[in-house]
Amino acid sequence: MDFNGGQWPRNKDDVSAESSTEFPDRLSLMEVRLQAQEDEITLLKSSLADALRKLRLHDQQIPLLKQQLIAGKRFVKGIMGKDQTWSSIVEESIQPTTIRTLQQQQSKSSEDSQGSCPQTPTSSSPAPPKEPASSPHGGPLSSIREGEKMLCVDPQKWSQALAGCLNSLLLVLVLILTLMLTLLHKPKLQVICIFMLCILPFILLTGQSIKMFIRGRPITMYIPSNILNYEELRMDLPSQKLELDWVYGYRGRDCRANLYLLPSGEAVYFIACVVVLYHISNQTQRHYQKHTDCVRCLAIHPDKVRVASGQTAGVDKDGKPLQPIVHIWDSKTLVTLQQIGLGTFERGVGAVAFSSSDAGTFLCVIDDSNEHMLSVWDWNKNIKHTEVKNTNEAVLAVDFSPTDTNNIISCGKSHVYFWTMSAGTLTKKQGIFGKYKKPKFVLCFVFSLTGDVLTGDSEGNILTWGKSAADIKTLGKGAKETFQIMKQTRAHEGSVFTMCVLQGGAILSGGGKDRKIIRWSADLAPERECEIPEKFGAVRTIADVDGEELLVGTTRNAILRGTFSDGFVAIVQGHVDEMWGLATHHTQNIFLTCGNDRQVCVWNAEDHKLDWCTTLEESGLCADFSPNGAVVSVGLSTGRWVVLDLQTKEVVSDLTDGNEQLSVMRYSPDGSFLAVGSHDNFIYIYNVTEGGRRYTRFGKCTGHSSFITHLDWSKDGKYVMSNSGDYEILYWDVASGCKLLRNRFESKDRKWASYTCVLGFHVMGVWLEGSDGTDINALCRSHSESMVAVADDFCKVHLFQYPCPKPKAPSYKYEGHGSHVTNVRFTHNDSHLLSMGGKDTCILQWRVKGAGTGDHKEHLASSSSVCSSSSSPENGT
Repeated sequence: MDFNGGQWPRNKDDVSAESSTEFPDRLSLMEVRLQAQEDEITLLKSSLADALRKLRLHDQQIPLLKQQLIAGKRFVKGIMGKDQTWSSIVEESIQPTTIRTLQQQQSKSSEDSQGSCPQTPTSSSPAPPKEPASSPHGGPLSSIREGEKMLCVDPQKWSQALAGCLNSLLLVLVLILTLMLTLLHKPKLQVICIFMLCILPFILLTGQSIKMFIRGRPITMYIPSNILNYEELRMDLPSQKLELDWVYGYRGRDCRANLYLLPSGEAVYFIACVVVLYHISNQTQRHYQKHTDCVRCLAIHPDKVRVASGQTAGVDKDGKPLQPIVHIWDSKTLVTLQQIGLGTFERGVGAVAFSSSDAGTFLCVIDDSNEHMLSVWDWNKNIKHTEVKNTNEAVLAVDFSPTDTNNIISCGKSHVYFWTMSAGTLTKKQGIFGKYKKPKFVLCFVFSLTGDVLTGDSEGNILTWGKSAADIKTLGKGAKETFQIMKQTRAHEGSVFTMCVLQGGAILSGGGKDRKIIRWSADLAPERECEIPEKFGAVRTIADVDGEELLVGTTRNAILRGTFSDGFVAIVQGHVDEMWGLATHHTQNIFLTCGNDRQVCVWNAEDHKLDWCTTLEESGLCADFSPNGAVVSVGLSTGRWVVLDLQTKEVVSDLTDGNEQLSVMRYSPDGSFLAVGSHDNFIYIYNVTEGGRRYTRFGKCTGHSSFITHLDWSKDGKYVMSNSGDYEILYWDVASGCKLLRNRFESKDRKWASYTCVLGFHVMGVWLEGSDGTDINALCRSHSESMVAVADDFCKVHLFQYPCPKPKAPSYKYEGHGSHVTNVRFTHNDSHLLSMGGKDTCILQWRVKGAGTGDHKEHLASSSSVCSSSSSPENGT
């Protein structure tokens, strides 16, 4: 679910006009209702599956309970026959489960400590104690050491043993009461006691669980044995914080005039909510991070230091609209100097421009509302000088005349307007195309050094505009002078997306369909041309470096650097469609991304570059590296999945499971199994051999009533924990043939090699009150098991302490994405966190700062005081 306020146009310019038209409210309402009905059906199916599972479990336990009752009667007869006392009965009944456990724990602790008291374990999920092969004989107290040594027994284990003793004692007392009532011929009371005897084990079992509710559905989670008092657990902020380290990607697909070169040697551009300042020579980045939603436009002040950037409106987590705004900031210090238009603009800011002839006093802004309001601001004083309705059609560019602040030009769908500002008002004159074909879009314009206005349009022409005297014969008396076309120059096949004026007066133009960059003389005679590679798309914008070297932004979200003679190479690359798949290597600082653009990209997190990229036949939605680091498996949108060799980039295995999309791929810790989670509700388990190059079906986990969303392997590689779209938590015994573990209580102490399941006791606290189940898209526990990162549906990345089992747990909150965050992963040594936006096509790399980043320990703070704060510190500062 994407709560980003802006719509993402497709790759054609006429689509940009659609952002200015009204969308059918009725259709939106119907879509919302349909989604709500689908969710309700999913929940009903889930509830039915739960009920069926419980009935099956009940049917399995009825014969066992009957056997226990029959055995109990025989036991009593045997007891009476042996003339044993009731105290000996109780003693023998609790001996196997409690005293024997105490004996094992005492002997083990004495061997390990050699006379010193053992420390309380810090693990939050200890493995359940193993039963001995044979029961020790003798009285219940014969093997217990002296009181002095008993004090050395772990108090946590004493508590577990005592709880088991009390449970057993309670069961025995009910049994004794039942037998006494039988002897006293009290049949009614006897039936009640038998009923209590049947349900008592379940009461004792559920007493150690807690419930959370998502959309009214209860989700039961069992408390691990090592937690003595759940109510007194204290949830603290993690000791680590995040700091934005690198931004991968560039927004060239649907934005223009968004790439400039500063005198500092930094290229300035944007993606998502971040404006990036990338030093080309030093290969370093700085980031302006004050925007709260997607940045859509840029302008550079005449002093080449100050920058204006405008953003879309967006919505907050409650669906309320956020106000669009223009930030003016210092590119040297990254300090915000002014915020323009708060409460004035509607949907967003479409274009901005500083005035030139008056040292940049004024700022012109195009609002992305229906009427595309044009306003002029004295930005230093934050005063709106004037405002006027522009047009209902899309407006793509605006700028002041370089010689007169009172003259402004705007262009867009089927128009070019020449504005005059006088006495606080703006008047416009429309450019007349006359005998020339009126283009569908006027995409860009520049001012030549001779004072002419040159426009580039969707017909592939460059038009030269000039003032002409009024046509009195046609228009009558009182007609004013108009702007008309003085010259038409055929420039490109397809659209002219951008133009740039060089210092000497030469002009550069960039084409769409032909992907050409052409250098023209001042009088528009062609001088040189080159063509950028097809894989980078069309030319979106051009920035001059030194008259010879150029920076080129493309429609496939790449920034190229090069010259006409040497060609162009990519210095910035990114995805061009929604992304979901993210995986990090087990031993190296590399990671993989995949998405709806069918690209699989392998990135180097140390060098901040794209190592290699390949294009698949279908969309990639999930991925995982093999533990040996030689191959990576990628799940696709059709049920097909492929395994790629990281060295040769070749497909070494190609298989298909079902005909629905795959949502999760996960190797077992030793790499011997691969689990494939599908939207057909099944988890497919494969045997992995030949170093990850050969796969044979081992089994299929059947039991979920909705599509699989997340899964994790246990540390011993024998069990799998999984989540589904209807908020189920199920456990599977893979080693025993993919068997569903119907008693989920048995898995409460199991240790997990990874923790990416969004539902579970250890991560329950990451959910906000009132969450609808789709608010969290992904989470990832660090390898040190001290923190957990969360990707939510409101463009935020959160950092919690791990474990995080209590509601309203505090977290650090980080902004930067302009769309729902689809995935998060820690690098192999927890030095960095990767987060991935959905439709913003942005990958953010966060540096992990603080204590414990290399400390591979679990910890769970326990205190008498409970942290009641539910607020999250902003930006981790």
